[in-house]
Amino acid sequence: MTKKTGSGSKGSSSKYEDTHFVDTAKPVWNFSLFTEEVIHNFQQGTCYDAYRYFGNKQLEVLGAKGTYFAVWAPNATHVSVTGNFNHWNQESHPLFVRLDQSGIWEGFIPHVERGEVYKYHIHGYEGRRLDKGDPYAHFWELRPGTASITWNFEYQWMDKQWMSVRKKHNALEAPYSVYEVHLASWIRPDRNDEERYLTYDDLSDKLVAYVKDMGFTHVELMPVMEYPFDGSWGYQGTGYFAPTARFGHPEAFMHLVDRFHQEGIGVILDWVPSHFPYDAHGLFMFDGTHTYEYADMRKGYHPDWNSYVFNYARGEVRSFLISNARFWFDAFHIDGIRVDAVSSMLKLDYSRKQGEWEPNAQGGNGNLEAIAFIRDLNATIYRDFPDVQTIAEEATDWPGVSRPTWQDGLGFGMKWMMGWMHDTLRYFKQDPLHRKFQQDQFSFSMMYFYDENFMLPLSHDEVVHGKSPMLYKMPGDEWQKFANLRLLYTYMFTHPGAKLLFMGNEFGQTSEWNYKSDLDWHLLQYDGHRKMQDCIKTLNRLYRDLPALHVRQFETNGFEWVDLNHREDSVIVYKRKSARSSEDILVILNMTPIVRNDWRICVRGKRKWKEIFNSDDQAYHGTGDVYNPVIRTEAVKGDRSAIDLIVNLPPLGALILA
Repeated sequence: MTKKTGSGSKGSSSKYEDTHFVDTAKPVWNFSLFTEEVIHNFQQGTCYDAYRYFGNKQLEVLGAKGTYFAVWAPNATHVSVTGNFNHWNQESHPLFVRLDQSGIWEGFIPHVERGEVYKYHIHGYEGRRLDKGDPYAHFWELRPGTASITWNFEYQWMDKQWMSVRKKHNALEAPYSVYEVHLASWIRPDRNDEERYLTYDDLSDKLVAYVKDMGFTHVELMPVMEYPFDGSWGYQGTGYFAPTARFGHPEAFMHLVDRFHQEGIGVILDWVPSHFPYDAHGLFMFDGTHTYEYADMRKGYHPDWNSYVFNYARGEVRSFLISNARFWFDAFHIDGIRVDAVSSMLKLDYSRKQGEWEPNAQGGNGNLEAIAFIRDLNATIYRDFPDVQTIAEEATDWPGVSRPTWQDGLGFGMKWMMGWMHDTLRYFKQDPLHRKFQQDQFSFSMMYFYDENFMLPLSHDEVVHGKSPMLYKMPGDEWQKFANLRLLYTYMFTHPGAKLLFMGNEFGQTSEWNYKSDLDWHLLQYDGHRKMQDCIKTLNRLYRDLPALHVRQFETNGFEWVDLNHREDSVIVYKRKSARSSEDILVILNMTPIVRNDWRICVRGKRKWKEIFNSDDQAYHGTGDVYNPVIRTEAVKGDRSAIDLIVNLPPLGALILA
């Protein structure tokens, strides 16, 4: 639930308060950036760059410098711009309503330049008086302030090399290992001061260096779009076109993205087109009516998050949302979006009981308008930015989520593999001696893996709300917990698909994630945690360097079960295959704490193998007692194409042979 913040602007604490006062003798000029074509497209839901026309634009008109404002408020009877520049006078700077019935109010105010705090004062439906932030603003006050700030971007990008080759980094056959980060709680300058954060500039040094050192190919940032309530983690946004002011100004965020790119790391942003909060300065009841949300609360209200659902049937709302997604690719050079809560968008009965929803025109439970919106969104993004990825957080069996729209799919590039996550965690929570009864659950993921382009997520959602940190999901004593977690991570990095780890997972955080404090970095003084971190570095390197782990990660000929027949011993073997058989690798998982010497594995093809990774290595806080300096082989009688590999299996250990 979002925290209600006041939308009153007078007395707002802001470093922009001392701006000049504008002469009101001739305050607003009737000036427009809109053409008939833009208006038509906006109303039809096909204006995909609405941010070029709406919001505030610092311009020079007839020799006068100032700011052009444009806002969509179709049910307003009067709209004016208020701010420090006019002492929050609600009548002195009225905008002009267009006569084409578009509901757009606009005007140019001379002498109002970059850095002015402002809101729209709206006379809304049935005489309601509202003070609203600008839906298209690029910069907002730091909370608890709720006003927008006039701002145009002034930044020189230095990522030309990355932008010219990023297709190879974002392609489905490339390694795609993602570090998920909540910027406010990765590192805090002062754990006792909840109001102090690293700035975007600090993160440009510290976070970029850390992600590069760990070997991740991408970073995913939990929502950075401006939001009022820290406890929403960014998922209840009010400023869709602005990076949050918590960490600095917009150009500083551009610099953070730029620095990632200069180090060869892609940037993914969490994006929330499914719902928005009821804060008074935000989108809810924008002009006194249900402007951005459905009016029918059976569709327009989201019970899970006490928030409101965008009206995907309304062209102007679709233009707003698709323009917003394009904006982050266009203006901020991002490399992907992870779209939050897609399931809730697709289904009219999502989290609703019988009688709380109404079937669609065809009698089903699909939100046909949202489905059409999602397809249009993905088709537009891939048309305009073909070298990026859109990723769906979608937890149902909805077909074709990551299939192209021309194949009747939703058009996403990838989908979070929630079934794999749930089955894997359920399996690893078992007492190892009982895992033999759960092997079908463990291996089930490959039964449906090729239905979608899957990303394997161990995200923030798995380490909050009493679910416990990853380390403490594992059974056994301290040594077994670490061994189990190394085993799980090895399985994850050698299973087909892209990977995602939430911050802290990489070193075995011992407390649940808390957005109010930073990670338990002090744990790195202990061998188990520091060497867990080293294990992740190695797995990232292997994922990048071994073609068998990524070039065919979404193809049926990239994976092969070698041995699922030793259920009683809980030893599982599979092969990952490259385009060249000489690059194939073998993965052996011993899911119990029992050492198994002289274990035989029948393989075909290559006859010489070597151990290239052992999760029980002392370098990763393992025992180091069980290893294979030489892989012995024996011919299989009666089958000249097969050989037996004879290996020693460490307890709760994973081996990778090449």
